[in-house]
Amino acid sequence: MPLLPSHGIQSMLKEGHKHFSGLEEAVLKNIDAGKQLSNITRTSLGPNGRNKMVINHLDKLFITNDAATIVSEMEVQHPAAKILVLAGKAQQEEIGDGANLTISFAGELLQGAEELIRFGLHPSEIISGFSKAINKAIEYLDALVENGSEIMDVTNKEQVVIRMKAAVASKQYGQEDILCSLIADACIQVCPKNPTNFNVDNVRVAKLVGGGLQNSTIVRGMVLKHDSVGSIKKMEKAKIAVFAGGVDTSATETKGTVLIQSAEQLENYAKTEEAKVEELIKAVADSGAKVIVSGGAVGEMALHFCERYKLMVLKISSKFELRRFCRTTGTVALLKLSQPNPADLGYADSISVEEVGGARVTIVKNEENGSSVSTLVLRGSTDSILDDLERAVDDGVNTYRAMCRDSRIVPGAAATEIELARRLKEFSLKETGLDQYAIAKFAESFEMVPKILAENAGLDSMEIISSLYAEHAAGNTKVGIDLEEGVCKDVSSLNIWDLHVTKFFALKYAADAACTVLRVDQVTDLLIYTWFGFYICPYCDTFFLGIYIFL
Repeated sequence: MPLLPSHGIQSMLKEGHKHFSGLEEAVLKNIDAGKQLSNITRTSLGPNGRNKMVINHLDKLFITNDAATIVSEMEVQHPAAKILVLAGKAQQEEIGDGANLTISFAGELLQGAEELIRFGLHPSEIISGFSKAINKAIEYLDALVENGSEIMDVTNKEQVVIRMKAAVASKQYGQEDILCSLIADACIQVCPKNPTNFNVDNVRVAKLVGGGLQNSTIVRGMVLKHDSVGSIKKMEKAKIAVFAGGVDTSATETKGTVLIQSAEQLENYAKTEEAKVEELIKAVADSGAKVIVSGGAVGEMALHFCERYKLMVLKISSKFELRRFCRTTGTVALLKLSQPNPADLGYADSISVEEVGGARVTIVKNEENGSSVSTLVLRGSTDSILDDLERAVDDGVNTYRAMCRDSRIVPGAAATEIELARRLKEFSLKETGLDQYAIAKFAESFEMVPKILAENAGLDSMEIISSLYAEHAAGNTKVGIDLEEGVCKDVSSLNIWDLHVTKFFALKYAADAACTVLRVDQVTDLLIYTWFGFYICPYCDTFFLGIYIFL
């Protein structure tokens, strides 16, 4: 009996596809995926946030409360949840902090949208309400900016630490004072005359196992996590020559054959090569260089003559590290071993090999000339702790970059979120039509921040939120949560501030992500089939593995 032809979309798509449409199948399933992702990250929000243990596809273990790391290593596959992941990544790239707030707030908006959909509102009405709410929220956020905070000296350590403290404390609570002081010093050292040109790549991190955070230091220059080549381990006020192609005898570009008929000819041939290498190394020494840095292999004969002419030899295999080294010392990298021009030579106050925590490292200091690179040497008991400290440093450095562009601050510790929620609820009551319900839900979503902060600290969230609303209704717009004492206090006395630009982008990205998910009403999944097989090439009769992909 012949099969009946399929109708509708079934007749248009390939066999084996999956198609979802409507509120129940598409919209609500997408919302649920976003909520599940948000539920994972939100418990890591704030200073008392919980750590997640993630083992990626390479069996590498991550123990962290950094939302950007968590979602990137989880490899989220659901397309709706991926939209929230992309919003978090956009926040991380733009500001370097606030990824957790972006994802968690977007999930909370989706949860509110789901309740409204079940009450009978159409997604387009919810999107319209959310769009009005985010525009109004940005307007209210600008009004909450602390007076005078727009004028800031980015070289003033005290002002830098105040703006950086909240971002670092969310990753390393209890150690933020030590870390912020180190990060601020490192950033101020390499801040250019025009602060808007600050480059986060100029603040490097060297992680050395052993000791504790109190043993961490800052080096005005670079720290290379390897020993020098040869016996010379220290050099003061040294001029530096960098050869990207390596320090060795260069091979000829054309092939040739040398016929040697006696031992004397062999000895003369070896002496010729030896004389050539010595000539090159002597030329480098005569140029005034005391240190040679190789981007490739260092030949034994070349090393022998470097020792004879008292030249210190370093090998840096990574081209990125080599580039940073050149930037640190002001050196121009040469392609092959040759006599450098005086203008190509760099300079360092000192280059020394030291033993730190059982590991030998090469420390390149350049304090007199003002190196454009500074290195924060982090100490910790395990690799996992050091990785988490590095993420906190990364957030702090990115926060410094953000404040160089926009130094405005708003009250932290959930004070800003509660004030936005209160004002948006008042705004929703003035609206007519169904939009007001979506605006009210948007306002209610801000309660997620104080709720999670209180729950993570073991406090009664309902009591905290009620106290916050009462204080803000009385006009105390700077009252937030003091997590140490478990009460509501004026955050200006606690010096807890958040950057305005961090909140601005986090709210914008979260609202855009939620609205994007709500706009989807149909999902079509085309299954991909792969088939592997061996084939014979018709031209060269060789076997090869072929992969066919059928959509």
